[in-house]
Amino acid sequence: MRLISLFSILFLIISSCTLNKTFLHPIVLEQGDKLSAYIPEANDTLTLSFNKDLTTNVTNSAGETPDLPYSIETILFPNRSGDTLHGWFFEPNEDYNGTTIYFLHGNAANIAYQYLFATPFVTAGYQVFIFDYSGFGFSQGEATRKAVKNDATDGLNYLVARKDIKYDHLLIYGQSLGGHLSVVIANENQDKIDGLVTEGAFSSHKDISASVVPFLGRIFTREMYSAEKNIVGFKKPILIIHSREDERIPFDQGERLYELANEPKEFYMIDKKHIRGPLYYADSITAKMARMVGN
Repeated sequence: MRLISLFSILFLIISSCTLNKTFLHPIVLEQGDKLSAYIPEANDTLTLSFNKDLTTNVTNSAGETPDLPYSIETILFPNRSGDTLHGWFFEPNEDYNGTTIYFLHGNAANIAYQYLFATPFVTAGYQVFIFDYSGFGFSQGEATRKAVKNDATDGLNYLVARKDIKYDHLLIYGQSLGGHLSVVIANENQDKIDGLVTEGAFSSHKDISASVVPFLGRIFTREMYSAEKNIVGFKKPILIIHSREDERIPFDQGERLYELANEPKEFYMIDKKHIRGPLYYADSITAKMARMVGN
């Protein structure tokens, strides 16, 4: 009887809400919230704060507006459920290289925490569009795996429909959960993009669940969509980045995705913690992305 009870508890833990709480850890933003971080490009600590209309203020350690090499447009767009999603569009002031990055972030926190990961690409000459999934940051709705996938598709469609946003090439860059998700979105929208970059992505929901809860995780996880099933159909250039020191997503899951991917493909093995690529390897990553689009 005790064994049956334990099994039942484990089943409820693993399968509850189709593992939404396991895969998604959103942090809600409020209008008065502030986030400070040292930004290498600015050589200073910058603080993000938000106005009532959700536009973003950036101030330096002296409390002044810094002279940044890019502008930030606050984006508010509806998803298919009628909820409003919040995002940013970064545009370099000079030396735009003609490539826009559609950035899908990981499973935790919110857009404010992604500032550090987006700005190295902007200062390298890329436009970057990043937004919060339903239930993250200022975005309305509930954070579920289904919602995240729908939001990612809706965000791409919003970006493509913006005729005032000009680009020669469009890449999807996904980190962690966003890396897994980016493979699915890229495969389903190959006509809209020119290439794909994943960093620290897991191969499937079942694989990552099994790495946390061996055996039972694989059995009870519902695979709504997976990177490993979608990557075999993706025919455009792909760059797969994974750190040997990644303690969140096993390194062999990055290798698994590379094995299944079609040419042209490249595997970039880095060091440092989970999804730290833009912080430590921005120069080499941007060089690889430039080659992907023929620049």
